[in-house]
Amino acid sequence: MGTLMAINPATGKVIDEVEETSLEMVPEMMAQAREAFEGWKTLPIRERLHYFKRLRLLLVQELDHCVEIIASDAGKPKVEAITAELLTTVESLRHLEKHGEDVLRTKKVKTPLALLGKKSYIVHEPKGTVLIISPWNYPFSLAVIPMLSALVSGNCVILKPSEITPMIGKLIQSLFAKAGFPDGTVQVAHGSGELGARLVAASPNYILFTGSIKTGKKIQKAAAEQLIGTTLELSGKDPMIVFDDAHLERAAKGAVWGALTNSGQVCMSVERIYVQQSVYAPFIELLKKELNTLRQEISDDTDLGVMTFAPQVAIVKEHLRDAMEKGAIQEVGSYDESWHENDSFRLEPVLLTNVTEDMKIMSEETFGPVLCVVPFSSEDEAVRCANDSEFGLNASVFSKDIEKAKRVAARLETGAVCINDVVVSFANPHLPFGGVKNSGLGRYHGRAGIELFTEPKAILLDEGKKATEVNWYPYAGKYPYFKQLITAYYGKRIQWPSFLAAYRKLLKKSQ
Repeated sequence: MGTLMAINPATGKVIDEVEETSLEMVPEMMAQAREAFEGWKTLPIRERLHYFKRLRLLLVQELDHCVEIIASDAGKPKVEAITAELLTTVESLRHLEKHGEDVLRTKKVKTPLALLGKKSYIVHEPKGTVLIISPWNYPFSLAVIPMLSALVSGNCVILKPSEITPMIGKLIQSLFAKAGFPDGTVQVAHGSGELGARLVAASPNYILFTGSIKTGKKIQKAAAEQLIGTTLELSGKDPMIVFDDAHLERAAKGAVWGALTNSGQVCMSVERIYVQQSVYAPFIELLKKELNTLRQEISDDTDLGVMTFAPQVAIVKEHLRDAMEKGAIQEVGSYDESWHENDSFRLEPVLLTNVTEDMKIMSEETFGPVLCVVPFSSEDEAVRCANDSEFGLNASVFSKDIEKAKRVAARLETGAVCINDVVVSFANPHLPFGGVKNSGLGRYHGRAGIELFTEPKAILLDEGKKATEVNWYPYAGKYPYFKQLITAYYGKRIQWPSFLAAYRKLLKKSQ
């Protein structure tokens, strides 16, 4: 059994080691989860939520400790660790404490007149063991939030956190244990992609994966062979549209933050900025002004952290090289070939203009601290450019004309749109989160994110007082009355006397 090295990407220093989970332990973990499921699923939701409250209070109590681990393991500024990782998580906990019981309670639904006298219900039952494979860019919130949605529904969870940020996986394991979740309810498997593949092959009841398209497709294929349901949150190349009537200073600040938060390592990052031609030049100047105010150093007050994963640094550099060779202009930044010799994870922001659709930086997910700005002339052109992508996770529209902004939002091919804001739709636990096209399958968060981990069971109740039903055997002589019933009830106008007469005749025929 090996170990995973936790390395602070800002300093390059080893901060800890985490013991890997052996592949041979996978069947045992699945067995433990299935055994724990028998008890967890029978707990009333209110009792499950007691554990959620304990976890929430524990997170608040250990806030500084959690921030330190997240910041050092992922290379984030402390402000981003506390807001994007911990604030979103405690808000999701509170949301589930308030609304989980209502979403999951048995619901009575209408019964059609053709089934007169019966009652109908929907019961939400847990799926069983949910496998969650989480990423390295938001290794805390993108693991814990879906875990909570699965757990509140009565499922047990096996988490496979990213091996790139192993200390955060260890932290999550410790927090759930300290909160007292029953043995086997939450398990954490530490390891590489090989371990993830073994967990998928072990036939969990559901899989939620956040990561790359390449890995997502492999998981989808393996899951399909076993008829296992999946939710896949994959890559993005999110557009931002700035109209000439927008609050330009706000739009510029939003663009800079939306493109550079977490060093651009956000699936919902602002990666393509389309600006109306009449305000293009002043908007570029506003972006330069904002970029020149940012602090990038190792301190608690830094604005910009570092990249987390060396292969991603290489992708960013390759995209920049390709763009520069094809004529892109650096308005801010000092990218040159020497960058390729520098193994630092601290990349300074780059603002590019004169970018074209044939550049990798405009079509592939860059996932780094780069802003690409393109002018447009008309609303139709802006929408066409924004939609001209294989991805569709999130988008932003900036305009003071709210009706126009809503109109454009409705035309964008994407899972979410922020109007006069960026990225933060994810932070609202009432809103579903997910993408279209190659950005993934399914949604979590909101009501949909709780129901996602359940099997809705339809229950139709008849009190059983009658000896038979009108649609049961024998059929002799019933056809004309069924025809009369349908004509009377489903025609242009309901004809109650004819409907009731047909129904009485059917009852008489059934006696």
